[in-house]
Amino acid sequence: MQSFRTELENPVVEKDIIELANKIELFHNGKIDEEKFRSLRLARGVYGQRQAGVQMIRIKIPFGKLKSNQLRRISAVSDEYSRGRLHITTRQDIQIHYVDLDRTPELWAELEKDEVTVREACGNVVRNVTASETAGIDVNEPFDVSPYADAIYKFFLRNPICQEMGRKFKVSFSSTDEDTGLSYLHDIGYIAKIENGVRGFKVVVAGGLGSQPRHADVLYDFVASDKIIPIMEGVLRVFDRYGERKSRAKARMKFLLKDIGLDAFKELIAHEQLAIEFKSIAIDADSYVASKPVSIEAPQVTIKDQDAFNLWKSTNLIPQKQEGYVAIGIKVLLGDFYTDKARLLADLVDTYAAGEVRLTLRQNIVVPFVKEDLVPFFYRELEKLGFVEAGYNKAIDITACPGTDTCNLGIASSTGIAVELERLLKAEYPQYLKNEDLVIKISGCMNACGQHNMANIGFQGMTVRTPDKLIAPALQVLLGGGNLGNGNGAFADKVVKVPSKRGPEALRRILNDFEANANGKQFVDYYKEKGEKYFYDFLNDLQDVDNLVQSDFIDWGEEEKYLKEIGIGECAGVVIDLIATLFLESEEKIENAEEALNDKVYSSAIYHAYSSLVNSAKALLLAENKKTNTHAGIIAQFDEFFVESDKIVLGTSFSDLIYQINKFSPTEEFAAKYIENSYQFLDKVRAYREAQKQLEAKAV
Repeated sequence: MQSFRTELENPVVEKDIIELANKIELFHNGKIDEEKFRSLRLARGVYGQRQAGVQMIRIKIPFGKLKSNQLRRISAVSDEYSRGRLHITTRQDIQIHYVDLDRTPELWAELEKDEVTVREACGNVVRNVTASETAGIDVNEPFDVSPYADAIYKFFLRNPICQEMGRKFKVSFSSTDEDTGLSYLHDIGYIAKIENGVRGFKVVVAGGLGSQPRHADVLYDFVASDKIIPIMEGVLRVFDRYGERKSRAKARMKFLLKDIGLDAFKELIAHEQLAIEFKSIAIDADSYVASKPVSIEAPQVTIKDQDAFNLWKSTNLIPQKQEGYVAIGIKVLLGDFYTDKARLLADLVDTYAAGEVRLTLRQNIVVPFVKEDLVPFFYRELEKLGFVEAGYNKAIDITACPGTDTCNLGIASSTGIAVELERLLKAEYPQYLKNEDLVIKISGCMNACGQHNMANIGFQGMTVRTPDKLIAPALQVLLGGGNLGNGNGAFADKVVKVPSKRGPEALRRILNDFEANANGKQFVDYYKEKGEKYFYDFLNDLQDVDNLVQSDFIDWGEEEKYLKEIGIGECAGVVIDLIATLFLESEEKIENAEEALNDKVYSSAIYHAYSSLVNSAKALLLAENKKTNTHAGIIAQFDEFFVESDKIVLGTSFSDLIYQINKFSPTEEFAAKYIENSYQFLDKVRAYREAQKQLEAKAV
C-alpha cells in the first residue's frame, strides 16, 4: 500500500483508502464479519455483482459534470482494473465491473489523482447529488444550480450525521420548473426559483421509487439559497434518528413521512435546529469555477450524408443560453461505452469545446459549449466514434438498468429487451425518432434503478409460472407515469404481466392505439383519460401462459434457457446488526469525536459522540434480544429496560443524557462534555455486559 500512501496529497482521502486496505486484510484474515465488511465497502463504492469473486465499482460524478482529464483518468483505471467498459447510471455515476476486491484501494488512489472519488457512491449514505444536465447552459434557467449542487455534495461527504443511516438518501437539483432533475422522486429535491431578486429553491422531500413509489411532499415553496444546507442537515438528522433500521423494506425516508405525516416531520426538524451549528450557509456561486470554451477557428469539413446530418441536428442539438454556442446530446445505447472512445471524446472536447462532458439521468452524454460553426466538424468527429445516432432524449432513447447482466437482484433481462424495443421503434415507428413526449424505461427488478415506474411506458423484470410449473422470464407492463413539472409527477399503474418475448407486441399494441386515438394528446394525458382498464382489455390476452413455446423460456439477449437466480441485494444498502463489534465501533466513534474536537469541528465531534452513545445502548439491547429498529426506539427502550429498572445507574435518564444534542448549541465546551458522557456511558454498559457474562458462566 506504500505506493499510494506517499503519492496522495490529501490526508483525509489517504486515510480513507488506507482504512479500506486494512479492513480488506482483516476481512481476509477472518477478523471482520462478512456482513460488517459489506457495510464498509459499500460506503466506499465497492459493490458485489452477480458474478462470484468480482466487484462492481461505482464512481461518483457529482451532478454529472466530468472534466476531460477525469474522463481520461477513469478510462485508464477501467483499462487497468476492469475490462475497458464504462456504464453511465441513471444517477449520473459511472460503473465499472469485474474488479478484484484486493485491488480496490489502489484503484481508488488512482482515481483521486484527478479528484474523482468512490466515497459514498453506495451504501446507507447521501448518494450522488444529481442535477439537470443542462445546468449553466439552459435557456430557461433563472440561474446555474451547479454551485449549489457542488456545495451540498462537499458539505455532506464524510459528514458524520449521514454515515450510518437506515437507508440511502438521494438528492436532486432542477434548473427550471420543467424539473428535469426529477425532484418528486427524491428524498430531497431542489428546484431553482427567484423571488424578489433573491436566488432560492422550492424544496420537496420524501419521494421515492422502488416497489412502493411515493410522491414527494412540498417542504417549502421557497427558501433562500443560504438555507438549503441547514435544511438538509435537519432532514438528515431526523431521518437518522427516527428512520427504520431493522426492516430494509421500510427504511427509506418516504416510509417515515408516511407514518408520521409532514407536520410531525417539520416539528422534528424544528427540534434539531439548536444542534445545527450554522443556521445560514451562504454559497458563493461566483467563486464556482465553470468550464470555459476554447477559442478556435472551425476546420473545413465535408458532410457525406446531408440527410443524416440534418436529422441528427434536429434531434441531438440543445440550445444554449450563451450566444453562439449549442450543446450536443450523444445517445449512448444502454449507457455503455468504451475507454478508447472515451479518450478520443476527452481529446475532442479539450481541443474544440470547454473540456467537459455531462452525464445525464437518461444514461447519455452532453457536450456543452460547442460553437455553432463547429457543429459540422463535431458531427464528423463523433461519427468516427459511433456517437451520432439520432434521437437523443426522444422516445426511441430507452433507459434500462444492467439487470441480469451483472446485478444480483436482476430477475429478467432489461438490456436485452431494451435493444429489441429500440429496434422495433426504428423499424415500425420512425416518427418516434423526434418524439420528446413519450418516455420508455426498463428495470430488471422492483427496485426501479431504471426508473420504470415513473415512465409513460415502463417494463419491470419478473417471472411467470406455467400450469406445468415451468418458469419463464416476464415483464410487468406499467403505464401512465410522467414528469409533470415543478415538483409534480405521476407514477405508472401496473397493467399486465406478460412473458418477456411478448414485450414487443405489448408495446406495438400500445403505440398503435395511441397513434389511432390520442388526437395529439401527450401519452400521460391520454392514459389518464382512458384509464387502466381500457389498456388492460386489449393487452390481457398476452398474459396467457398456457401456450408458451420453447423460445419463451429464453430471455432477450440470451441463448440458454432461463434460470431464475437472485442473489443478495446491495443496491439498497444492507442493514447490519453485529453485536460482537458494536463496543469496538463505539470506541472508534469516540476517537473520531476527539479528532473532530481537536480540529475545532464541534458539530461533527458532538454527532460522533451521539453515534457512540446510540451504538453502545444498541449493543446491550441486542444482547437482551430487544428490537433496535430506530435510534429513537433504542433510546426509549434503553431507559425502559435498563435505567428505570436500576440495572444501570446513570444519575439521569438515558433520554436526557443523549438528547442534550438538540438542547445545546455546538460549542467547544458542550462538545468536550458530551464526548466525556459517551466515554462514561461506554464504560458503564461494558461493565454491565461483563458482569452479565460472568453470571451466565456461573449458571452453566
